[in-house]
Amino acid sequence: MQVVYLDNNATTAVAPQVLEAMLPYLGDLYGNPSSMHTFGGQVAEAVDTSREQIAALLGAEPDEIIFTASGSEGDNTAIWSALQSRPERRHIVTTRVEHPAVLSVCRYWETQGYRVTMLGVDSKGRLDLEEYAATIGDDTAIVSIMFANNEVGNIYPIQEMAELARERGVLFHTDAVQAVGKIPIDLHHLPVDMLTLSGHKINAPKGIGALYVRKGVRFRPLVRGGHQERGRRAGTENVPYIVGLGVAAQLCAKFMQEERVDVARLRDKLEYGLLERIPECRVNGDIEHRLPNTSNISFKNVEGEAILLMLDRLGIAASSGSACTSGSLEPSHVLRAMGVPFNYAHGSIRLSLSRYNTAEEIDYVLDKFPGVIETLRAISPFKG
Repeated sequence: MQVVYLDNNATTAVAPQVLEAMLPYLGDLYGNPSSMHTFGGQVAEAVDTSREQIAALLGAEPDEIIFTASGSEGDNTAIWSALQSRPERRHIVTTRVEHPAVLSVCRYWETQGYRVTMLGVDSKGRLDLEEYAATIGDDTAIVSIMFANNEVGNIYPIQEMAELARERGVLFHTDAVQAVGKIPIDLHHLPVDMLTLSGHKINAPKGIGALYVRKGVRFRPLVRGGHQERGRRAGTENVPYIVGLGVAAQLCAKFMQEERVDVARLRDKLEYGLLERIPECRVNGDIEHRLPNTSNISFKNVEGEAILLMLDRLGIAASSGSACTSGSLEPSHVLRAMGVPFNYAHGSIRLSLSRYNTAEEIDYVLDKFPGVIETLRAISPFKG
């Protein structure tokens, strides 16, 4: 059976070049990079090279990159560090459409006596900059706002928001897990203090990520123990995966412009084709300011989980939103925050592409998808 993978915002395939670069460090080059001998030293050099590769992709300095095990760890660390380094400040600003890795952390700190402001969005998922400006006060410790939304693909005005936070002496963190590698990010000119990325979103393995911390920003480690990462994240480095992340960053830099054009063209072909062939469906999000690979479409009076199951039988892999919240029959918190009508929100599907998708795959999906919706509407309990 043909398999068409359209769930790249959940995870991506490990690129062949990444796997090839990792293999020596899963075999003969097994030394500990903290060791004093030459055998460990050559491994340490590979870690340093990866740090340089990631810094180059982001427009950062190598010593501003801290390796983590995931995007979630990076988000947790950034917020923890900001609160611990400014204990006199008891206010956090975020949005209602963040990934659970940020929302859950903020809700936890709320139980510890912190005040949390969650900014709302309009019907297209856009933030109100005036509302944002009004929320930041002398008590604000950190602003944490995602660079791009994982469900609808919206790209947020991080430049303007980070500039305002800096003017008011507030730390600014952005979860850039979905943005890194898809759109340009230059931290030489973007005034964010901390930025999170995750390897498995950019064709590196699962279990590796990085946190950017701008030089001069006060930092408190979440994971304590050894001296690794200059004392900022304890634990023996996951060298094979770090090497893979570095190569993945190089590939992002190489293919980014090509992907922004070619992947967006495939995404638009898929999206327009579905809108033409299927009545009573709508695109969610800000179509003028979104990631080039992401389309979130709602189908009226259809159950989203049923759509996914039928697509799966046809070899088409998609999702109903964040992979970290799958299993819930409730519409996603992002679509609810946008006010998408229930009979549409319940039938929402996220289609996320990569450079490995082809025009032939999109043709296959367009051929099969309308029949899925027609079949499900014929038996749907939803009306009106």
